Amino acid sequence: MDVRLIFAACITSVVILSLQAGFAATESRTAKPESASPTSQKFDPPPVPAKPPGSTVDSKAGERSKSPTNGGAAYQPAMLTAASPEIMGKDGAPMALVPAGEFVMGSDKGDEDEAPVHRVYLNAFYIDKFEVTNGRFAKYVEAIQSEPPWGFTDKETPVIHAERPVRWVNWMDAMGYCLWIGKRLPTEAEWEKAARGTDERVYPWGNDPPTPVHAVYGLKEGGAETVSVIGNHHMGQSPYGVQDLAGNLYEWVMDWYAEDFYSSFINGPAINPHGPGEGTAKVQRGGSYINTPYRLRSSFRTKGDPTEQDPNVGFRCAQDVQKQP
Repeated sequence: MDVRLIFAACITSVVILSLQAGFAATESRTAKPESASPTSQKFDPPPVPAKPPGSTVDSKAGERSKSPTNGGAAYQPAMLTAASPEIMGKDGAPMALVPAGEFVMGSDKGDEDEAPVHRVYLNAFYIDKFEVTNGRFAKYVEAIQSEPPWGFTDKETPVIHAERPVRWVNWMDAMGYCLWIGKRLPTEAEWEKAARGTDERVYPWGNDPPTPVHAVYGLKEGGAETVSVIGNHHMGQSPYGVQDLAGNLYEWVMDWYAEDFYSSFINGPAINPHGPGEGTAKVQRGGSYINTPYRLRSSFRTKGDPTEQDPNVGFRCAQDVQKQP
């Protein structure tokens, strides 16, 4: 068995048990078909196929100029100060503060599993401003001396495409990396607040439909420029300065998926919800480069087998704000 999966499984189980989210048997994903857009929305997306099987890699292309925030950065100690709007994580990745407070989660204009709309209170937390890159993930692979993800088989991806988000990683890979670097995956509620803020916006940037300056979407699998390097779509950033929360890659989050989970909060606000205690699939958020605007909405939910790897799924990490003495 892959040492990387054994390592991730061991450390992940400790965190999941502490959140009362023990592992259960997994089953193959049945991707949720895209719903027709309600007439009240500003777009009318055509139906698109379910997320493609993980069988295609993107063509090699000349890398664009590198961002100073990316994967080659040396590890730096985290500087946790509750008042800091931005910190540097232990892996050198910038993290944005999402302050404590309430926000409105879900949508009554989307799919059934997005309803009902409900209020959620979250403690303050930090979340990576960008998706975890090939360059950063390669350090994790090297540190635990395991087989790299399928997308690294050419041995050039972590170097030539170090600035692009890592993909072909399952939930165990994602959780293993976050825990290794002293972080964790964000909960579904944390992810949605980081994306939409407190003003009930449809997308991270507001309510206007996306354009190519906001996000990477509507592309065909296998194109030369499918996944964008980090930091290239600042016009699509969220109210907290977090980028690529819409499009580019779906993102794994902590929670098990349950279609009717939101119905638990009809009679009162949810407080730091962590999703169901068990399940067969993990939640994915944000849409990807092959999707239409409908799936880029901040309230859209889909799911994946936690052992499955796909070319259009990545992740970012989160961590709690250190309490002041």
